[in-house]
Formats: sequence, C-alpha cells, structure tokens
Amino acid sequence: MKSYSREDQRIMALWAANCAERVLPLFERARPEDGRPRNAIQVCREWVETGVFRMADIRRASLDAHAAARAAKADGDGACFAARAAGQAVATAHVPQHAFGGSYYALKALAASDREHAETVAAAEREWQAQQLPEDLKQEFLIRVVIEKRRTGVFVTVRKDGDF
Repeated sequence: MKSYSREDQRIMALWAANCAERVLPLFERARPEDGRPRNAIQVCREWVETGVFRMADIRRASLDAHAAARAAKADGDGACFAARAAGQAVATAHVPQHAFGGSYYALKALAASDREHAETVAAAEREWQAQQLPEDLKQEFLIRVVIEKRRTGVFVTVRKDGDF
C-alpha cells in the first residue's frame, strides 16, 4: 500500500472534507434532522486541526455517516452518496486512501442528483476537486478518480492497483 506523509494525509483529509461538504446539502435537504454526516466532516476537520487521533471517535463518526447513508437510500442516490462522502472523508484520518472515496462519492452524489446533466456537473466538480490539491496529489487523483460516459449512463470509478 502506498504510504503518504502525515502532511499529505492531512491535506487529503481536508480536501475530502471539502468535497463532502459541497454535496452535503443533497443529504440535508432529504434528512434535515440527521446530523451524522455533518458531524463526520467536523470530526475530520478537528483531526486535521489538532492532530489528535482517537480511533474510536474516527470509526464512530464514519460508521454513523454510513448508517445515515443507508437510511437515506429511500430518499435517492444523491442523498445516500453525499452521506457516504462524509463517512469516507473522516476515515482518511485512519487510511489516507479514503480521501479518494470522499471525492468519488461526492461526484456520484452530483451525477445521481442531476441525471440529465450528470456528465457535465460531475466533470465540473472533478475539475474543482483537482484544483484544490497540490500538484503531486492532483496527478494521483486524476489517475485514480475517473468519470466515464458509457452507453447506459455516467459512471464514476476509483482505479485501484497494487499500491492502493
């Protein structure tokens, strides 16, 4: 598995939190009373700011956001994927590669929320996401997180290889 510096991990976590926060309204419109995904983003930001890592807090925040995603499934894929983006973002504190999951689910949330313009909105968001990263991480992101137009629709994928 590829290793990252502690500073790169923090950069990736903050980036993933920002990606998740941009789509959080998709979840909160469907489930305004459920603060679990927002809490996951906050826990992620607290770890980035303080460096204090308590696995129980990170795990709980991530699992809670994913539970919120399951609960929101009936409200549509956009809401579900937005909550998953938050769960992946906070998990970056434990495993840096989860940051790509935050990006991935944010892109999926946008594509699912506007199927008519899915390719356009996802491509614009991917470009924004890329611009937020330093060059070395940006290049890795552009290789790993891909949007593909297929006959049956728009697909977002994370390319994994031996060092992922």
